[in-house]
Amino acid sequence: MIVREITRELKESAAEFPVVTVLGPRQSGKTTLVRMTFPDMPYFSLEEPDLRIAVEADPRGFLGQVRHGMIIDEIQRVPALLSYIQGIVDSTGQAGMFILTGSHQPKLHMAISQSLAGRTAVLELWPFSLREVRNYQPAPDAFDLLVKGFFPRVYQENLKPRRFYNGYLQMYVERDVRALINLRDLSQFQKFILLLAGRVGQVINYASLSNDTGVSTTTIKNWLSVLKASYVVFELPPFFANIRKRVIKSPKLYFTDVGLASFLLGIHTREQAARDPLRGQLYENLVIADIIKGALNRGIRPQVYFFRDSHGNEVDLLIRENGMLIPVEIKSSETFSIAFLKGLERFKSLGLETVAPGALLYNGSQQFTIHGVRAFNALKDPDPWGSLTSSPDRPESSKDT
Repeated sequence: MIVREITRELKESAAEFPVVTVLGPRQSGKTTLVRMTFPDMPYFSLEEPDLRIAVEADPRGFLGQVRHGMIIDEIQRVPALLSYIQGIVDSTGQAGMFILTGSHQPKLHMAISQSLAGRTAVLELWPFSLREVRNYQPAPDAFDLLVKGFFPRVYQENLKPRRFYNGYLQMYVERDVRALINLRDLSQFQKFILLLAGRVGQVINYASLSNDTGVSTTTIKNWLSVLKASYVVFELPPFFANIRKRVIKSPKLYFTDVGLASFLLGIHTREQAARDPLRGQLYENLVIADIIKGALNRGIRPQVYFFRDSHGNEVDLLIRENGMLIPVEIKSSETFSIAFLKGLERFKSLGLETVAPGALLYNGSQQFTIHGVRAFNALKDPDPWGSLTSSPDRPESSKDT
């Protein structure tokens, strides 16, 4: 077991807040993280039916049995418990009393906002980052990563990705969906998630998904919100502030773990990934997700966007940090082309906010600077988020808990 990058932020948050809530997708390592970080704290999992029944019957008795704090796993199973936790932390004011984990955002976020506002730090743990993967695979290959993904068990237990993702889809994705919505026809939802994989890295078109799936656009939006709530997919919003030209105003869709997207597309080998028509979008998914992980592991809620106007001018990723907009272009090619810089140059010519020279993240081995743009391989960089958002003349990002 490795020490996760978010551990430092978790410890510092527990030293300041009476409650720390760790959210994230199933199997991302939340339980292992909190138990390794706080080995002496009593641990309880609300996934266990008998414990859940006992907690619902006597929440005060459950919380009263441990005076000096506890770890409560899958807190969204009994959200009413948060109101009782509020009473305890308000009376004691003790830091680090409760460490909570959860896999679903909506109910938990609502309960937190009602009961624990100002009393809890909220952290998000996604699957392994590239930096963490290097503990198991020192020189990871991009197309191998597209197949294996980043879930810890794949690396810690040396599991076959195809077998892991098949079980993950059936046991967690479909089960969680059934728990959150009244799903009458599972086959339609299965078709929907396959269609999402085929649209990875693309602007979401609800009407098209509705026509191809055979359900209403309202249902499509509901299903998509559930997948976001369960950390299966995430959206990259468009950037259109202070721009007079017509721009795209719908978000792009990505998978929290690119390995699941590849599995849904029937990509099971490195060779398939390298020649698949969607390899560029999958590589983009991999890099953007890793940059977001770099921020989340610092306790930062990143401000990230993409840009595209009606003339096809596009920038894959925009990061707003330190008072700057940092444009980033992402390419799966191993060979540099000057054409890769066109989108960055056009965006900078719009004369918007303060725009940094930007970066090109590609799959090549050379690192260089051209026209002020740094070109490097994100898979070989020890800290892509830090490399993009800090420089010798700019201070480190402040933490956001």
